[in-house]
Amino acid sequence: WLKHFLAQGDEAESAANESCLVVSSRLRPQAPSRELPFSTMPEVLSLCKGPKEAYEAFADKGAELSRKSVPKIFHQSVYAGIYIGFGGMLSMVIAGGIADASKNNPTLQSFVFAALFPVNLLLILLTGGVLMTGASATVPAAVLEKKAHWSSIPKIVAISWVGNLIGAVIFALLVHACDMNTGATAELAIKITYRKCSKDFIKTFIKGVGCNWLVCMAVFLSGQAQDMAGKMVAIWFPISCFVA
Repeated sequence: WLKHFLAQGDEAESAANESCLVVSSRLRPQAPSRELPFSTMPEVLSLCKGPKEAYEAFADKGAELSRKSVPKIFHQSVYAGIYIGFGGMLSMVIAGGIADASKNNPTLQSFVFAALFPVNLLLILLTGGVLMTGASATVPAAVLEKKAHWSSIPKIVAISWVGNLIGAVIFALLVHACDMNTGATAELAIKITYRKCSKDFIKTFIKGVGCNWLVCMAVFLSGQAQDMAGKMVAIWFPISCFVA
């Protein structure tokens, strides 16, 4: 009887100890798990399209432009030419004002001019303007992808070229009427004009191809970027490269 009584006491003590351990483990705070299930991982998002998606958007932009009427294309081209004037005038005013400071270092004036000039393409691309240099790439891309007829290429290039020229001339007349092209600004404008017009046709043509290539790259990279800051960076580097 005594042995049976002691055995029951040992079993009760063992059960009590086990219950205490269970309660203690439940009350003890558990360390957070460092392993997250795959389903809860956040999806990686990008603010920049890949080259394939950017090219498709590039061609779609050309197709959309080819479907517009002549008056719309002309209107968008005219104010694009005016915006080119805004960027050029800004660059000449600021860069011309540091002519004395850049006498011993002409690169300084070129850098300032190139840093400010891209504002014109930023205004054009973000407001829907039509620039002949950019249209010469987007529309052929649409034609190659069979999203537009080949006749859209000469039509849009001609309309946008005329519109850009008229817009630039209107801006130049307004600047002259306001006496803004004077002093150091006028000196830099004359210097730039002489430098561009003094080259022969072949050299000017080759340089024009290279410059337009960089403009088209700016349009392409701007289409890749999906936010304002990204578009500014995408436009700034290629345009400042060809201006400098």
